[in-house]
Amino acid sequence: MSMQKLPEDYEAVLPKLYMLHTDERRKEAESYLIMKRMIDIFFSALGLLVLMPLFVVVAILIKLEDPKGKVFFRQNRVGKNEKQFPMYKFRSMVSNAEELKENLMAYNEVSGAMFKIKNDPRITQIGRFLRKTSIDELPQLWNVLIGQMSLVGPRPPLPEEVAQYTDYDKQRLTVTPGCTGYWQVNARNSVGFDEMVQLDLTYIHIRSTMLDLKIIAKTGLMLLGSKDAY
Repeated sequence: MSMQKLPEDYEAVLPKLYMLHTDERRKEAESYLIMKRMIDIFFSALGLLVLMPLFVVVAILIKLEDPKGKVFFRQNRVGKNEKQFPMYKFRSMVSNAEELKENLMAYNEVSGAMFKIKNDPRITQIGRFLRKTSIDELPQLWNVLIGQMSLVGPRPPLPEEVAQYTDYDKQRLTVTPGCTGYWQVNARNSVGFDEMVQLDLTYIHIRSTMLDLKIIAKTGLMLLGSKDAY
């Protein structure tokens, strides 16, 4: 059986086919990002509206335990393309938590450019409950609504953590950071920094609208707490 003869101008056609394929991929990526933003706006706005009564109750409890401290904790984080932004949480620690951090660095229980202590002595009583249920993270819906974060994406690191990043690690900063993500629902705090980076990069390469919705749904089921949440 003879092979089919290629057209004489096939070498000229190949670049056009490549450009067509690239354009299709670009359009798919643009469509995904548009849909992702629409989902972010809808769910963050709905969440802020529906959860307003809970926000009021949490604010009262935080003030009752520590009247001098603020209800919300504002902390600079590093987002897409290494741009810093203020991220919000319900305050779950004592007022001078940042000042005490330096003395606790030796007790860090997570490897790499992260800081986590399971029984952190700076956490308040109401703060421990807020963290266990992830309620402390809910104010980040505001960050999502104004476009600084997405519902799903790599968690935004601290500037001092990014200062320790390699060029490979910084790949996780090429997309908009999220409230929850691929590694949170698959491993939570049970993995080290290197494993977290690898899971984040895996998400960046395979992300899709369906995957995002699955992660959001799975995160909702985890809000009651996990033995790995701290």
